[in-house]
Amino acid sequence: MLKLREQQRKKQEQAAAAAAAAKANAGESNGTNGESSPSSRVSSAQALLQKHLTELELPKSTNIEFPDPKDFFNFKLVISPAGGYYSKGSFTFTVEVTQNFPFEPPKVKCNNKIYHPNIDLEGNVCLNILREEWRPVLSINSVVMGLNHLFLEPNPNDPLNKQAANTFVKDIDQFKRNVSISMSGGYVDRVYFDDVRFRR
Repeated sequence: MLKLREQQRKKQEQAAAAAAAAKANAGESNGTNGESSPSSRVSSAQALLQKHLTELELPKSTNIEFPDPKDFFNFKLVISPAGGYYSKGSFTFTVEVTQNFPFEPPKVKCNNKIYHPNIDLEGNVCLNILREEWRPVLSINSVVMGLNHLFLEPNPNDPLNKQAANTFVKDIDQFKRNVSISMSGGYVDRVYFDDVRFRR
C-alpha cells in the first residue's frame, strides 16, 4: 500500500511539474506587463501542447522528464513495461514537438540500442500514428499509449529491424532469448545492445 501511494504521489508530482513548466513558459511568452506583441504571443501549437501536458494521464509504466523545465517542446519519456517480452527493461525516448503541432506528429527517438522489430539500431521508431496515421485530433497521450503498446505487442508486419521481425515470426522462443540477451547488454547477431535492465 505504501509503495502504491508513493507511485501515485510521484505521478502527481510529474504532472504538476509538466503543468508548472507549461504555465511558466506561457507567462514568459506573454510578457510581464500583460501586453503581448505578435512575436511574443503564445502560438497555437504551444497553447495546445500546454493543454495536452496538463491533461496527461501517465500509466504506471511511464515517467516524463523535462531536461530544460522552460522548454516543454522537448522532453523524455521513460517506459518500464509492466509485462510482455520487455518487462524487465527501462527505455528512454526523446520527444520533440514542432511548431506545426498538431498538424505534424511529434518526432520520437529511442535513446537506447535495443532489439525490437519496430525500433532500428539508430533509435528510429516505427509507429503508425507517428507517420501516415497521425491526425490533428491525436494527443501526446496517444503517443504515450502507442509506445507502451509496442513493448506489449511488437508488430512484425511493419518492421524497422527486419532480422528481429523474422525471428519473431519464425521462432518466438529464440526471439525471447534474443530479447533477454540484448537487454542484459549482450550481443545478438554480432550486434552489441545496451544494458537496459530496470534498476530500482
